[in-house]
Amino acid sequence: MKTKEIKGINTQTQMVLKYMRQRGSITSAEAFRDLSITRLSGRIFDLRRAGYIIKSTMEEGRNKFGERTRYARYSLIEED
Repeated sequence: MKTKEIKGINTQTQMVLKYMRQRGSITSAEAFRDLSITRLSGRIFDLRRAGYIIKSTMEEGRNKFGERTRYARYSLIEED
């Protein structure tokens, strides 16, 4: 697995990159709960701008009131 240089991206963005490498994917709820990052979409934008390939998949779930919700799950596509 080839690792790209991560100079020039901020600490939160590096944390998101590390999380996706370790766990395979991340959602906004996971970013908030595990990393205290509130604007995951901004960090995904930074990673894409830095040349990383990030796949977005929409998922459905239910909130604590039983209402249906939709959210994005972001996955890092590593080049061989």
